[in-house]
Amino acid sequence: MEILKEIANVSGKSGLYRILKPSRSGVIVESLDGKKEKTMIGASARVSVLKDVSIFVVGKQDSVPLSDVFMNIKNIHGDKVEISIKEASDKDLIEFLDKVLPEFDRERVYVSDIKKIISWYNTISENYPGAFEEEESKKTIVASQKSEETATE
Repeated sequence: MEILKEIANVSGKSGLYRILKPSRSGVIVESLDGKKEKTMIGASARVSVLKDVSIFVVGKQDSVPLSDVFMNIKNIHGDKVEISIKEASDKDLIEFLDKVLPEFDRERVYVSDIKKIISWYNTISENYPGAFEEEESKKTIVASQKSEETATE
């Protein structure tokens, strides 16, 4: 999911930001809320690019990339998660992630993390329609190329 390389979360600020370009004193970002405000984020701020974010799981792997979690959400819930993160109970949120990622580590993944996942997914879906379908179409193309190669051999 290439779009996750351009999107970041800034510690201490709500919402997601699209990274526009680095500068000498930090990075210039654009908010993904309706305002599209451009802001300079200082070099001392903690900026987490979503491509580098992963979710803790129990098992052989220690974590699963956020892009995989988003693809699972897309397959189960479609373009928008209808759960209200403000009104949903902790139990509802844990059940949501359990359906999407059954092996998530219940001791290291907090309810606040689940709320962020839902919020981020809905924000990206709204601002980048089709962002989660790129991966599916690439897999389909690769699979069809492999089947063509097998058929021609």
